Amino acid sequence: MSNLTQLTFEGDNGEAYFSFDGKQLIYQSNRGGFECDKIWTMNIDGSNKTMVSPGHGAHTCAFFQPGEQQIVFASTSHLQGSCPKKPDLPSHIRYAWPLHPYDIYRANADGSGLTALTDNPKYDAEPIVSADGKWIVFGSQREGDFDIYRMDVDGDNVQRLTDTEGYDGGPWISPDSTKIVWRAWHPTSAAEKAQWQENMKQDYVQSTPLDIWVMNADGSNKIRLTDNGATNWAPSWHPDGKRIVFSSNMDDWRDDYKTYGHNFELYLINSDGSGLERITYNKIFDSFPMFSPNGKKIVFGSNRNPDKPRATDIFIADWSE
Repeated sequence: MSNLTQLTFEGDNGEAYFSFDGKQLIYQSNRGGFECDKIWTMNIDGSNKTMVSPGHGAHTCAFFQPGEQQIVFASTSHLQGSCPKKPDLPSHIRYAWPLHPYDIYRANADGSGLTALTDNPKYDAEPIVSADGKWIVFGSQREGDFDIYRMDVDGDNVQRLTDTEGYDGGPWISPDSTKIVWRAWHPTSAAEKAQWQENMKQDYVQSTPLDIWVMNADGSNKIRLTDNGATNWAPSWHPDGKRIVFSSNMDDWRDDYKTYGHNFELYLINSDGSGLERITYNKIFDSFPMFSPNGKKIVFGSNRNPDKPRATDIFIADWSE
């Protein structure tokens, strides 16, 4: 990794993903003084930042469709109010991820022509479009648990791909559209199952260990790649289709996490679980990695700006092997 460049400087920014032609990034940010995230696009040099989601509601998890003429993202713009209310957490829970009632939308690349692809009172988000442009994989709470689903690119033919109790989310489709990588935690003890059921009832996901899994695009042949007791998450495929990049806190934790947050580094692993390789050594939060389609660049979110120690910005770097 070389020629690291910071692309954002205002607000909190995250989940920046390349267009299929490698020329643009789409990401979420509260820049501009918004209370919750909106969807933005920019060139890969950080120029031409443009908001492409509605100005009301919360928006997350955006992705280009092949051809770069349309985008998909999750939104609460169908609800009244500027931003959804955060859940009330028990005092013993330090961190939890709220499950707002997002639906998944498609829009033109400039934000016009907004069309709902899902209509569900629970969480539908995390959409990733296949490289062949035919289908979308996403995470959903629609059946009471948190599972991975796929649907046609127009929202038809929804299929559930996971059914083990617990969290299965953050799916990503391989470049050849034949496999899916995702992150998961499945409770085993009675106490863990009770905790999880309360999470689903109150619409949040409490911080837990997570592992990286791979399955076929139809949900068959599920394989666990990590088993280390850490939080392994935000996986995406290398363009060679043989490796996966992800974020993890498996190696160490910062003593001063109240200032900087816990230390998450970036790692590569083969799709069979072999060849684990650490690729960042920053002792701070690095996550949401994605390689460019040609494999020559990598983009990720990081808290490494010392002037904004608890804010996440987007960074891009050259990649060579």
